[in-house]
Amino acid sequence: MTDIVITAANVVAGASAQTKTGIAGAAIAAGDIVYLDSTTTGKWQLADSDAATAEARGQTSNIGVALNSAALNQPVIVQVSGSVTLGAVLTAGTAYYLSDTPGKLCPFADDVGGDYITLMGLAASTTVLNLDVQYSGVASA
Repeated sequence: MTDIVITAANVVAGASAQTKTGIAGAAIAAGDIVYLDSTTTGKWQLADSDAATAEARGQTSNIGVALNSAALNQPVIVQVSGSVTLGAVLTAGTAYYLSDTPGKLCPFADDVGGDYITLMGLAASTTVLNLDVQYSGVASA
């Protein structure tokens, strides 16, 4: 899969951002896609479209974009909805999905198959993603 390259220093929440806070359960970079691991650690972990658990694949309301970088056990702020500037080159109008690379985003065209499909949002411009997570529960063919 070809993942979107995000510049962590340029990740900024939009005016409509809904955020949650917590503790990082892994090294997280601003712009990474993370989920709250409610069953084991209670910490934010890197989301992954081919992970063993549905929660890690996006079947949770606690999934979003990390707004700051954090080392293990440091505080992290996560945007779960609204517009976010990713510091990446997006294609306006394109849908972006959770990648099989932990914490990353990709366009659907780059899905190689076998991964669970989690829509993360639609690009409103070449830099802004309208975050609206939708978990399909279905693996791609």
